Amino acid sequence: MKVTRDVVLDLLPMYLSGEASADTRALVVEYLAQDPELAQRIRAQPAELFPEAAAPALPQDLEVRALRRARALITLQKWLFGPSIAATALALALVIKSDHGRILAVHFLIADYPLQLGAVALLAIVGWVSYFLVKRRLRSLL
Repeated sequence: MKVTRDVVLDLLPMYLSGEASADTRALVVEYLAQDPELAQRIRAQPAELFPEAAAPALPQDLEVRALRRARALITLQKWLFGPSIAATALALALVIKSDHGRILAVHFLIADYPLQLGAVALLAIVGWVSYFLVKRRLRSLL
């Protein structure tokens, strides 16, 4: 099977980006040795011939900024977890009335203080929603 110029032009973006397999690279190099005019054009202007193969210029501190952002989100997640647990525990607290080891009644503390513990329950809900939103954002970073 003869490799045509069109086949090589189709393979060049992968070759130039470094994503081609060893066999494909060998095939392109072999063809470019036979076609010096195309080889010269590629050496002269690879970004203009194949703009998708040219690597975009990334800021030098991109990885450092991503690491700092991830650390900040992890810290925020930790700080949301503790108060959310505490508010949930307080909102779901039980009152157990007993008489000499015999349980007479069990009910939620929120029944005695509905306004105050309702606000705590609302705080717990907001805390958990925030916690899971931060967790989802962290997953998208990884």
